[in-house]
Amino acid sequence: MLKATVIGFAFLYGRSSLAQAVSDLSADSAPSRILWSQLSSLYGPCGIVSIMAVCIAVEKSAHKLVKIGIYLFAAMEWVSNVGYTMFPLSDAGTPDGFQNVMHLVVTGAVVALSIASLVVIFIGTRKNELKTLGNLALAAVILMMLGAIGTGAMPKEYFGIPERFSVFAAAGFNAVLGIWLFRGKLGEKL
Repeated sequence: MLKATVIGFAFLYGRSSLAQAVSDLSADSAPSRILWSQLSSLYGPCGIVSIMAVCIAVEKSAHKLVKIGIYLFAAMEWVSNVGYTMFPLSDAGTPDGFQNVMHLVVTGAVVALSIASLVVIFIGTRKNELKTLGNLALAAVILMMLGAIGTGAMPKEYFGIPERFSVFAAAGFNAVLGIWLFRGKLGEKL
């Protein structure tokens, strides 16, 4: 849902999707704001329900680092969902004003929690049967790093391409956790 929203709204917004940041799509002044809110109304709550179900499943886990990593990832999902809802950009690309500063603070917290959680999950899975989950967490971190490096290295007209790596890495890992839970790979045996 997030991917379709991001790709579809880049065209509706009237700017090149290659240059546009995801936050620009949900800015208060964006022509796509209302439709973005309508379509993302499912993505946010579903992501929260999924990660909270994962937290419940791993509550009695013997693998403390994996559990801590998942709890940090859940905290990131909450900060992201609540923070970006409360503090959308007021105008695309505008870093001034309280609302926009808070948007940047939320972004910093989301990035820090994402990286910390995924690294902790990766480390926690090195000596148990969850190495595949750890490798997927590492892949998500690498995608986030490539996104961060790419936004600084790419020309301005292509900023949006590497920026999506970071956005989709976190959403994709949340989906991985939900699928693992659904398939019975998470729980007390963890």
